[in-house]
Amino acid sequence: MPVALDFSKLTLMDALDLAILIEIEALERYRQFASQLGHSRANDPASVFSMMVVSEAKHAQELSERRQALFGDAPVRVKKTALYDVEAPEAGAVRWNMSTLHAFQIALSSEQKAYDFYDLAIPHVQNEQVRTLFRELRDEETEHVQLVEQAIAQLPPEAAWELEDQDD
Repeated sequence: MPVALDFSKLTLMDALDLAILIEIEALERYRQFASQLGHSRANDPASVFSMMVVSEAKHAQELSERRQALFGDAPVRVKKTALYDVEAPEAGAVRWNMSTLHAFQIALSSEQKAYDFYDLAIPHVQNEQVRTLFRELRDEETEHVQLVEQAIAQLPPEAAWELEDQDD
């Protein structure tokens, strides 16, 4: 996971900015996937990605409000170029003929990736406020993983069906 950041030097403001950028990157990728696939039926793969856009946007908004309350309009010092695919699904993960199950599996993998990012970063963080924030964000990602797993468990059997199976 190519992140060019020195976690030991992150301030709380920087950590919040980083978390916001991570959420925005994920929502942009999910939005791209939903747009690429287009909606063809209720609960199709594009619907899964659209649902994830809403989730990531909500989380980014909550973090932004927290940042605003603590730091006002202080300029952002963390740049988007310092991270890549921390939570965002892999760019080539979408296929035109993917199943709803596969879409949820992509979302699950992305949420797990975000958990891993925060979990691996925590030992390198020196600032206790940042460490506490990263633990909180890691725990939220655990909740997101569980929500996606629950959604997968509730899928009907036909959700695993992929259009490519028709080509045989």
